[in-house]
Amino acid sequence: MSPLFKLWHWGRVAPVAALLLTGCDRLEFSPNDHRVPEEFTDLTQKNLARLQARPLAAADTLRFVFTGDSQQFYDEAEALVASVNQQPGIALLLVAGDISDFGLAREMRWVDEKLRKLTVPYLTVVGNHDLVGNGRAAYQHVFGALNYSFVYGDTKFILVDTNGREYNFNGQVPDLGWLRPQLATLDGARRQVVVSHVPPTNSDFDPALRLPYAQALRDAPGLVFEMNGHNHQSTIGQPFNDGVTYVNSSAFSERRYMVVTVWGDREFRIKQVAF
Repeated sequence: MSPLFKLWHWGRVAPVAALLLTGCDRLEFSPNDHRVPEEFTDLTQKNLARLQARPLAAADTLRFVFTGDSQQFYDEAEALVASVNQQPGIALLLVAGDISDFGLAREMRWVDEKLRKLTVPYLTVVGNHDLVGNGRAAYQHVFGALNYSFVYGDTKFILVDTNGREYNFNGQVPDLGWLRPQLATLDGARRQVVVSHVPPTNSDFDPALRLPYAQALRDAPGLVFEMNGHNHQSTIGQPFNDGVTYVNSSAFSERRYMVVTVWGDREFRIKQVAF
């Protein structure tokens, strides 16, 4: 008689069930299950509330940290947090997508458990890995909207989903019908910054929307730059030779981030920090 049959035969099912249940927080029974405790939901709005509770005077210089692609680099996330917490005058941290590797809510929670130890709020934009499987629902449950904007101090931030390949290049991502009105008004700010995951020069960006997207940015008043992740390597340039600067972040795995300072109408300075 097998040991398993003996357990059932002698009526000892309850201890086995109890063992399985006590480990429920350690097991992901379905990759489509995006349930997490309430404290790990609606993180975008929660971090925006934290940010607005730390007001920046309209004329003040803004300094923030820019990075991307945390994925499964949890040790690097701890080291990044320790480093960023030593930076003076930082208002917030921006993560340019790919919070997760497999679009699982559990992964997003694990990253949040690291980043919530920051002394400043952090905000994210959705990445292509965050959309894998049931990732879209998971990201919306854990973080919130895929496209959103906010004003902080004298800067308007516009965060937009540019993961065209994940939508089979359906001509709707990025959503230019949403983006163009956002770019057209500064909502009382002096300048604006666009943040997305896939840069328009990458093959994962919908090719039919590449030039219309670049044109929308070129027409935007007060645009300082457009910021991306996805490539895992930091670059700064003007690939369309149209005066619009594109900034690409390193991944957590590269153990580098950017400290970005903006002031005036469109002035900026970017410093690379190794950790």
